[in-house]
Amino acid sequence: MAESSGIVVWTALAGNLLVAVTKLGAAVVTGSSAMLAEAIHSVIDTVDEVLLLYGMRRARKKPDVKFPFGYGRELYFWSFVVAILIFMLGAGVTIWEGVNHVRRPEPIERPDIVYIVLGLSALFEGISWYVSLRAFRRVSKGEGLWKALKHSKDPPKFMVLLEDTAALIGLAIAALGVWLSVALDDPRFDGAASILIGVLLTVVAFVLATETKSLLIGERADPAMVADVQRMIGEYDGVECSNGLMTAQLAPDQVIAIASVAFDDDLRAAEVERLIDEIEAEVLERYPEIGHLFVKPQSPEGYEAARRSLFNEGYAPGTLDPE
Repeated sequence: MAESSGIVVWTALAGNLLVAVTKLGAAVVTGSSAMLAEAIHSVIDTVDEVLLLYGMRRARKKPDVKFPFGYGRELYFWSFVVAILIFMLGAGVTIWEGVNHVRRPEPIERPDIVYIVLGLSALFEGISWYVSLRAFRRVSKGEGLWKALKHSKDPPKFMVLLEDTAALIGLAIAALGVWLSVALDDPRFDGAASILIGVLLTVVAFVLATETKSLLIGERADPAMVADVQRMIGEYDGVECSNGLMTAQLAPDQVIAIASVAFDDDLRAAEVERLIDEIEAEVLERYPEIGHLFVKPQSPEGYEAARRSLFNEGYAPGTLDPE
């Protein structure tokens, strides 16, 4: 998973770097506000990829005394920083540039250069978008794109995909703005295109910030995996009931889990300990992303009382889903 995410981010970084340099040169030559907005967009995307790579590297650090569960959430932190960066710098500067151009419009020089640059940019961005889409679909488990994005635990994959999608839409907006400016001899359309690109970046930043915030706080692991682990535990001889499983996603491939299990009353302490070892070994073998599994012997009544006290609301028995 980490290797796949790395390929996606490195591909996006290479593409955005080429696009940013090309757009920036074209913006200087032509004086197009929309082209400058697109250049800013690509520069921010390039910085974002660098931050994601840094976050991925930090997340691979081994656990230590200070952080016994590892550094996995570093990736979520830097992903959240990327979302804020897109909003503050990408969207803010782009809208500001567009407003200035609408108030003080300047004609576009050499629109032919703009079209060539936009075409090349679409090619580079399209390649990066295709790579990120393929990587994302491999882990989407047949879900729709939006639903898979909501369920994804791997920010680099969905962030690059959203950034590339926004970049392609932004290129179309920039091309339309330039064409209208030239065709109608009104450069204010170029500034309006820049404002629209800024609004687009604002929407993308909001979606990314919302998704990464949930992971940063401590979103639960994949519900399908949680249900399967509960089923596995409940099928053991000597287990009266698998009460519930509480999980938290620490990184795309790191999960911590606490299982509440009711054991048969006639089991001795040594037998319970041996059974817990068997449960942990089988679960971790089937789901290696569960780096830490803690099994807590507990009666169903004790579990229900603790769960209702913790969440202070009605939950379906044996789950962490509201009734």
